[in-house]
Amino acid sequence: MPAGGAMRPPVAWKSAEMNRRRAARYAADRRLQIYGMVAIAFALGFLAILIGTLSFTGYRAFTQSMVTVDIDLSAADLDRSNLMDANWRSVFRRAVLADVGELSRSEERDYFSMFTSSAPFLIRDQVIANPALLDGRATFMVPMSDPIDQLAKGLVNTDLPENQRRVNDKQIELFNQLEAKGAVTQPFNWALFLNADSRFPELAGLAGAISGSFWLLLVCFVISFPVGIAAAIYLEEFAPKNRFTDLIEININNLAAVPSVVFGLLGLAVFLGWFGLPRSAPLVGGMVLALMTLPTIIIVTRAALTSVPSSIREAALGIGASKHEMIFHHILPLSMPSIMTGTIIGLAQALGETAPLLLIGMNAFITSPPAGVLEASTALPTQIYIWADSPERGFVARTSAAILVLLGFLFVMNAMAIFLRQRFQRRW
Repeated sequence: MPAGGAMRPPVAWKSAEMNRRRAARYAADRRLQIYGMVAIAFALGFLAILIGTLSFTGYRAFTQSMVTVDIDLSAADLDRSNLMDANWRSVFRRAVLADVGELSRSEERDYFSMFTSSAPFLIRDQVIANPALLDGRATFMVPMSDPIDQLAKGLVNTDLPENQRRVNDKQIELFNQLEAKGAVTQPFNWALFLNADSRFPELAGLAGAISGSFWLLLVCFVISFPVGIAAAIYLEEFAPKNRFTDLIEININNLAAVPSVVFGLLGLAVFLGWFGLPRSAPLVGGMVLALMTLPTIIIVTRAALTSVPSSIREAALGIGASKHEMIFHHILPLSMPSIMTGTIIGLAQALGETAPLLLIGMNAFITSPPAGVLEASTALPTQIYIWADSPERGFVARTSAAILVLLGFLFVMNAMAIFLRQRFQRRW
């Protein structure tokens, strides 16, 4: 009852004033929904633009213009006792000249530049791997050089004057001649995944970067996962509640928001400067990314441990379990799905980091995949950075293709996190 004993008049729910208020609230609800839908539409639109742009630019890198070369190796003048040092360049030149007939010296130079400069060595490696090819005719698939690959994919404007394009009229004529014979094909570019980096776009691949990223993430996981869980268990279950532990918690939360380049500078000063660890090695990269991922894993683990109902703790302690038995037999297994989900998301974030890897030198030019964590390597983000900085036209498509591959790995890792969460998550 209001002060003074006066009775409040009853609410007229069907009055014009109440109808106006209801209409205003409903309108506010609809506006909120519209704002949310517009925000989602913006996000999806930008994502579609990103994927569409990358796909439009990068799909060309998933095919490679190849020329079929037929060579009678039984008639070739080769030293079979030393195939590695044989004159494969001469063998290759005679074979491809047979397809076009007589050419002047300058035309021959233009013609041979239509094929990758490593063509003789590619043929040599195939013959060494299969010496039976020496006993007869063999057919080899040789990548065409980057300018001719661009021509085959319709990216060269042949209407421009000859001095304004990378392919001259004679090369166009010879290419058309080879194409008319059916010698030019565009199969799926497996070299993009099987080859390491190269200065020639037609031979460059992601094998070294994918291998380097694997070793790097392995080191990051081996360090950050047990250390992060141990730190979270101590802070959540054993640490006394005082100013010192409060300070530690605040700093862990702050470290999760520190820019990744700061961790790169830390790794550069400590791991390379003080400890003298090898530059460009996945070991150092993994340690730097572990430092960056640790705060995320600690925060996620603490949240997962807290989400387990206290009744489980009390029941375990009530039947005589010690604290460490209660943690390792009950609390940690029950919270592990959430911990794994957070860890995978943290590793996915680490997979896409570029700045800390650049600072420790993982942008070196490496032509073979690393065999271990101490060998010089690169990673997918830094490989993209290297290709994006290359002047050759062929690296434009390869840069977009590499970004699509990186997004594919991130998508798979996030899908794993969602699967683990849906498969093992328990609702209390």
